[in-house]
Amino acid sequence: PLACLPFSRRRPKLGMIQYHYGTWGFAFAWSLKGSVFPKALALALPCAATAAALHYAINNIDDVEASTSISGTSVLSGFSFILGFLIVFRSQQAYTRWW
Repeated sequence: PLACLPFSRRRPKLGMIQYHYGTWGFAFAWSLKGSVFPKALALALPCAATAAALHYAINNIDDVEASTSISGTSVLSGFSFILGFLIVFRSQQAYTRWW
């Protein structure tokens, strides 16, 4: 009956994605089709490589170690401040959208 109305259009039926769970039910987690892992790895691997190179440079090269005067506590406090600011800002935006 709704298909006869002029404002309705028939949409092609799309089948649901059929997952093959495997023996333990974890096979779908390792499939790349429709997965976010390849994109996440493309973003995370350069950052991890940069962090590893900096860690190696700071700990194993004498000239770099002498020129770095930033302690770990100041880096942690700066990171905590920025993270807290972003969480408060995001929460305020969500609250504003709710009302």
